[in-house]
Amino acid sequence: MITENELRRLADGGTADAQYGLGWRYSAGQDVPQNDEEAVKWLRMAADKGHAKSQNVLGAMYATGHGVPQDDVEAAKWFRKAADQELAQAQHSLGAMYYYGNGVPQDYMEAAKWLRKAADQELAQAQHDLGAMYANGQGVPQDYVEAHMWWNLAAAQGNDEAREKRDILANMLTPSQVTDAQCRAHEKMKEIHDE
Repeated sequence: MITENELRRLADGGTADAQYGLGWRYSAGQDVPQNDEEAVKWLRMAADKGHAKSQNVLGAMYATGHGVPQDDVEAAKWFRKAADQELAQAQHSLGAMYYYGNGVPQDYMEAAKWLRKAADQELAQAQHDLGAMYANGQGVPQDYVEAHMWWNLAAAQGNDEAREKRDILANMLTPSQVTDAQCRAHEKMKEIHDE
């Protein structure tokens, strides 16, 4: 493992990965005293260079008010930068912001778009949330078979809430609808792994 001195030398030299690593260490208090303000300083340096993970963590810090004043608009800005670089966690966070209208106008269709991007990268929580949107017809047409499919995918990754919802929904579907949902889940997994 790289020492704090080596990491600091690289971070001071402008290496974005090192700046992210140092910012993360300060955020977590790993091998350095926990210091959110110092974390923000290093994360912002890397984020300004386009480092997606730094942008995501910086967005989370603005969303929660750790090391910076809480600011949903600023959080959404940083999540979008990371989401545009295909970082699944940031796509999920941005989708949630659109779902709840935090820092951006509430827009279920936009929420579903970003959740789908994260779900297609096998982020279980995004698969769970997208399943809920299909079950409720929010931003997408209501489709219980599609909801079952997304919850099935999330459950396969250990998401217990998705497993419970899938099982409850299965009791409301016909056997052929459950089979259809399972086939869709199988096809989606093949599609994800072939990309």
